[in-house]
Amino acid sequence: MTAQVEAIPKDMRSVTPHLVCDGAAAAIEFYKKAFNAVEAARMQTPDGKIMHAMVRIGDSNVMLVDEFPDYGSVGPKKLNGSPVTLHLYVPNVDQVFAQAVAAGATVKMPVEDQFWGDRYGQVVDPFGHHWSLATHVKDMTPEEMGEAMKSMQPECGPQS
Repeated sequence: MTAQVEAIPKDMRSVTPHLVCDGAAAAIEFYKKAFNAVEAARMQTPDGKIMHAMVRIGDSNVMLVDEFPDYGSVGPKKLNGSPVTLHLYVPNVDQVFAQAVAAGATVKMPVEDQFWGDRYGQVVDPFGHHWSLATHVKDMTPEEMGEAMKSMQPECGPQS
């Protein structure tokens, strides 16, 4: 009789991002420098392309693969951007944001205190993936968030 296999492997979450990168090996090194990622797995083709890799950032895994255009697998730069943003909570957003920029990320939105209780900013990594970085600094009710949002700027849209 065979042992029972867990449906979700140990140390995995129900949802795991799987990024296509033009240069997955370089992306792994970037994530190590920018987000203190730890490489957990790497499988390469005979010609050296990464067909599967995984890094651990905080308590979460991120899978990576090189582009394989013949199979329709291309990264965000070939698609002229990405509609997806990966959100990363960290203990010190200012420190991690500066670390990511020093590693080569581009600032999309500087770190600022936000109406929902997070200190928050956004970067784009050198491979075209968008990251939002945050530290939760204040617990707020939905009503408090709504009031804070109203007071942050004039209402957008047509003016009468």
